[in-house]
Amino acid sequence: MNRHGLVGRLLLATALLAAIVYLALHPGFVFAPSALERGLERFGRFAPVMFVFVYVLATILFVPGSVLTLAGGVLFGPLWGTLWNLTGATLGATLAFLVARYLASDWVSRRTSRRLASLVRGVEDEGWRFVAFVRLVPLFPFNLVNYAFGLTRIRLAEYVLASFVCMAPGAIAYTYLGYAGREAAAENAGAIRSGFIALGLLAAIAFLPRMVRRLRKQREFIDTAELRRRLEGTHQTVVIDVRGGNEFVGPLGHIPGARNIVLSELPAKLQALSTLRETPLVIVCKADKRSEKAAQLLRDAGFQQVLVLSGGMEQWNKEGLPIERSQLTVSAGR
Repeated sequence: MNRHGLVGRLLLATALLAAIVYLALHPGFVFAPSALERGLERFGRFAPVMFVFVYVLATILFVPGSVLTLAGGVLFGPLWGTLWNLTGATLGATLAFLVARYLASDWVSRRTSRRLASLVRGVEDEGWRFVAFVRLVPLFPFNLVNYAFGLTRIRLAEYVLASFVCMAPGAIAYTYLGYAGREAAAENAGAIRSGFIALGLLAAIAFLPRMVRRLRKQREFIDTAELRRRLEGTHQTVVIDVRGGNEFVGPLGHIPGARNIVLSELPAKLQALSTLRETPLVIVCKADKRSEKAAQLLRDAGFQQVLVLSGGMEQWNKEGLPIERSQLTVSAGR
């Protein structure tokens, strides 16, 4: 990095930090809803443009997005308010993403530890899917996540599109809540109905994380029919059985061709398995509890295609699929 580039980054980082600290010490500044409404009145028909600009600025400076989203519902109603809120949130998230990438992505890629680097690679491999997951299941503060994504190599187009689409449910719910509050304050006849709609939308948003986690979990599993199809076809799939040796050759047997690596020994075998980092792996145990732990360990170590056999060997046997005990191939359940 040349000297001018370094100076530019330092100046930008200093200016951002100063603005963030100032707003933290003066919470009643322009982003307060009452001050925002008074300020927007001066812009007439250009008020929506100014509101989007303020939303972008607020996102960069760590002002809670919920405050602006509620204000959008109050000022512009449920339809236009949602549009302006979503536009401002997406543009703000994009600008924060670009700022973080400009300021520190190179430094982070050089200084991250091996374990952290593997986690970052895991996020990058998921790409837009991880962005969608985080937007729908807000485990971390919105403003902080925007900067964190900029430190990865997720493509900008994927980030923007996934953010816009997956932030929409929350934007609709909070905008309508702001609108309902305005109706109630004005004692309009439809205030109660608007309130119930807002509560219904919020309830739907509260249910989304559970649904997304369930869908995400389904993506990490493979059923017996799909695994058998892969093993009988041309797919290069490696089956790793993480049960103990006695279980491997015991009553349930094991899937023909499976490799036996006991779960407790797996961390020590990661280096030996490094040639399989990009090979589809299916992890098997008696049910699927130990397999889930093994799969997560492999994913954290940078293995890119790791699935768990749903139901494990119990389900494989239940369906009468071929097994081996020692070197003898038999058909379970027959």
